[in-house]
Amino acid sequence: MKTTLYKSDTRGHADHGWLNAYHSFSFANYFDPQRINFGVLRVLNDDTIAPGRGFGKHPHDNMEIITIPLSGDLEHEDSMGNKKVIKEGDVQSMSAGTGVVHSEYNANQDKEVKLLQIWLMPKKRNITPTYDQISLELKDRKNKFQQIVSPNPDDAGVTINQDAWFNITEMDAGKGLNYTLHNPKNGVYAFLLEGNVSINDETLEKRDALGIREAEELKINATADSKLLLMEIPMA
Repeated sequence: MKTTLYKSDTRGHADHGWLNAYHSFSFANYFDPQRINFGVLRVLNDDTIAPGRGFGKHPHDNMEIITIPLSGDLEHEDSMGNKKVIKEGDVQSMSAGTGVVHSEYNANQDKEVKLLQIWLMPKKRNITPTYDQISLELKDRKNKFQQIVSPNPDDAGVTINQDAWFNITEMDAGKGLNYTLHNPKNGVYAFLLEGNVSINDETLEKRDALGIREAEELKINATADSKLLLMEIPMA
């Protein structure tokens, strides 16, 4: 197994007043030639949006876009005719394909919205754009994995145009979990939202990430109450 630890304080940071964003990979005005992507994972933005503010209409194409609200309510509208509000426990995906225009705004005037936005490079280019959204029970991730993204329409989670699986868990201190990869040629990008965990004896603190290659199984132990996102993705 090969691992790369990415400490939280080494991420790119941009504070626009209405938007406070941390970038795990090169994005907008943040550029680090050593942090362009991890396999097909191209963007992991950890965003806080001020009340009533947001991103106006803007285009995307040939990108898989996954949005995971952490708190608050995010209003989404797109050129496919979708107008939705997503909140904690919801997961949204768009396969931008040949092109889609969308906007994202904080739906509330009195509190921030916090979210992760993740971009993956697609398996197939120039497909017809698609949208998917699900609401999940938070209790179903307690001390176990809750699958939130999959390439298979019949599986749990939103469906995307890439052979990738995302799982999230909320672990009590002292608990342990094992994760077996769907494909040992894949990599895993682990992002710790809260707490402290060890993954195959590598220690992560809040908002740290661990890039993992050449592993078939991960052994995860929580040393504090923790919330962890695992992204299993193709490396090429």
